[in-house]
Amino acid sequence: MHRSRISTFLIDVRQDERAAADRFWSEALGVRTSSPDGEPQFTNLENGLPGYVLAIQGVDDEPRYHLDIETDDVPAEVARLTGLGAVEVGSWQGCHTLRAPGGHLLCVIPVHSDPAYFEQHATAWGSA
Repeated sequence: MHRSRISTFLIDVRQDERAAADRFWSEALGVRTSSPDGEPQFTNLENGLPGYVLAIQGVDDEPRYHLDIETDDVPAEVARLTGLGAVEVGSWQGCHTLRAPGGHLLCVIPVHSDPAYFEQHATAWGSA
């Protein structure tokens, strides 16, 4: 058995448009921004979506939105989602990027939220 939940909503923007996007989304939502330690490609929009991480990510690709699914068993969650029709398109530092049917990207990541919060809000998959 493993567990997973949507944890993060990301606004992907081109690197050269990060500053303008950070200002826009911060002011549009009326929230402060912060930068996570060791992850300069991200700007958190603090309390922009209570219960979830809402962040801007600088990318070297087209602008888009994508979701992160956190899980206590990354290989099992990747297998579950690929079994449902997603296709793995990359991996980096424990994060697996998948393309869902319909073309949307999502990432499967290890649990990063508070363990008690994850325990309470994650869906259990498989046999107990």
